[in-house]
Amino acid sequence: MMLNNVRIEARIPTQDLARARRWYAEKLGLEAVEERENGLRYEGASGVFCLYASAGASDGSFTQVAFYVDDLESTVAVLRSRGVVFEEYEGMRGGIMEIRGNYPSKGSGERAAWFRDSEGNLIGLGEVVP
Repeated sequence: MMLNNVRIEARIPTQDLARARRWYAEKLGLEAVEERENGLRYEGASGVFCLYASAGASDGSFTQVAFYVDDLESTVAVLRSRGVVFEEYEGMRGGIMEIRGNYPSKGSGERAAWFRDSEGNLIGLGEVVP
């Protein structure tokens, strides 16, 4: 059995599912498309992620899920206006990191920004550099 022809979905742990649901709706403008006991499913243009109630938690040291956008600056500005706090790392300019050669099959590089959700999960935003 090969997994290269199957649908892939991300799973993101939450300690408080109701709090996370409110945060994703208020801050990111996302509404769950499906709900089940202890879980919420979200769909984008070409991907899916689920929030689920968990006793465990990510340590927040790595990106749990990323959203690719066409205009990173305007997306960051809108999210900041909604109260999203962006991470600051060395080498960033205006909260955005330029990454040359990152995933070269997608372009010459990537621009990226990161923030944490209500549960401490690290979420990424990316923009492909042609």
